[in-house]
Amino acid sequence: MIDGRATAGEVAMIESAVRWVSRLVLVVAVLGTIGCDRVTKHIATSMLADMPSRSYLADTVRLGYVENRGGFLSLGANLSPKVRAVVFTGATGLMLVAVTVLAIRDRRRGWPAIGLALFVAGGASNWIDRVLRGSVVDFMNVGIGPVRTGVFNVADIAIMCGAMIVVFAGCRRTSARPSTATKSDGTV
Repeated sequence: MIDGRATAGEVAMIESAVRWVSRLVLVVAVLGTIGCDRVTKHIATSMLADMPSRSYLADTVRLGYVENRGGFLSLGANLSPKVRAVVFTGATGLMLVAVTVLAIRDRRRGWPAIGLALFVAGGASNWIDRVLRGSVVDFMNVGIGPVRTGVFNVADIAIMCGAMIVVFAGCRRTSARPSTATKSDGTV
């Protein structure tokens, strides 16, 4: 430090450390999300399969084992096994790789990077189910009375949270941009 100010070398070193910490946080978020999803699916398989659904908090939360052969809300579950494999295993795997490559190439930082990490981690964990089982283990359902969600899992929560973070971060970034001012003569 010179006169209380960091030198260019010190600034570069700090920036490098921040980049590595940021990358570490993203790796922990991805591995933590996949690990949590895998553990909860294992517990659901061992404790809920072949058992009646369990209801908690005045039937607000239901836990029950479901093998989802389709996509979101079981869309495509009635497709032939070959078509399901192409769509839900092949295409999803390619999409996950593409999103990961784009996120790395575009050097996403901050909330958008965390959102993409959660999205990819949730998608990857469900993709692992499809590769290993041909279906995804779902086990949670929430709602009040007849208004209920579909059956979902921790990976689905990560996907939805990640997507919402990316959208909100994008909206926030768009609204934070300075508007183009028009001069009194009508030019920009």
